[in-house]
Amino acid sequence: MNFKNKKILITGASRGIGKATAQAFAEKGAQVGLNFRSNIEEAKKTLAELYGKGHQLFQKDISSKANCQALVEEFVNHYGKLDVLVNNAGISIFHEIDTVDFDHWTYAFEEIFKTNLFAAANLCYWGAQAMMKSGGGRIVNVSSRGAFRGEPTKPAYGASKAALNAMSQSLAKKLAPHHIYVGVVAPGFTETEMAAATLTPAERENLLRESPFKRMAKPEEVAHAILFLASDGAEYSSGAIIDVNGASYLRS
Repeated sequence: MNFKNKKILITGASRGIGKATAQAFAEKGAQVGLNFRSNIEEAKKTLAELYGKGHQLFQKDISSKANCQALVEEFVNHYGKLDVLVNNAGISIFHEIDTVDFDHWTYAFEEIFKTNLFAAANLCYWGAQAMMKSGGGRIVNVSSRGAFRGEPTKPAYGASKAALNAMSQSLAKKLAPHHIYVGVVAPGFTETEMAAATLTPAERENLLRESPFKRMAKPEEVAHAILFLASDGAEYSSGAIIDVNGASYLRS
C-alpha cells in the first residue's frame, strides 16, 4: 500500500488505534492531520514520533458540530485537499439499566451519541463535500464488535456503533458515483493505554478467554485493516465491515 503525498485526517489520533493508524499512514508516505480534543502533550508526542514530514496537529472537540466543519475546512486550507478521513474518535460510559438513575442513563446516551455517531456523521458530511470537489476519496469509520454482540453494561455504546455501521453502508451506496468509498473496521477489545489503565485483572482475564488467540488486538492490527480500506484497489470493498476481533465474536 502506497500513500505517498496522500492527505489523511484522523480523529482521536493522539493515542491507541488513532496513533497506530497515523504511524502506519506516515510510514507509507502520507501527510497526516492528527485531530485531538484536549491532551496536547500526548498529541505533540505522537506528532514527533511520526515518520516523514508535513504532519500537523488539529485541536478540536468534534462533539460540537461547528467544530466538525471547522476541522475539515482547516485541514483542507492547510493541505489543499482531503484524500482519506478516518473517524476513529469515540467515548464509552458505563450505564447499566438496573443500577443507574434516569439522569445518568440519558446523560450516557446523549454524550456517547454526540461523539460516536453525530460527530462521525458531521465529519462524513463535510469530508464528502471536500472530496467531491477534488474528485473523490476514502472514508473509514471505526466501529466495534459491540455493534453486533450487544453491550449490556454500556448499551448506548453498542447502539451508537450499530448506527455508525448502518450510516456507513448508506453512504457507501450514495457516494460511490462520486468516487468516494466508505468502509468500516470493527475491532474487538484492543490493547491500548486506556485498556491498561482501566481494566481490572479479572476483566483482563475474561477478555483474554474470549479469543482463541488468548490476547487482545494490537492497535497496529486495527490500523492495518483501516489502511486496506483506504488504499487504491479496495474500491469494490466499499460498504464492507471488517471484523478485527481475533474470532472472539463471529457473525453470519
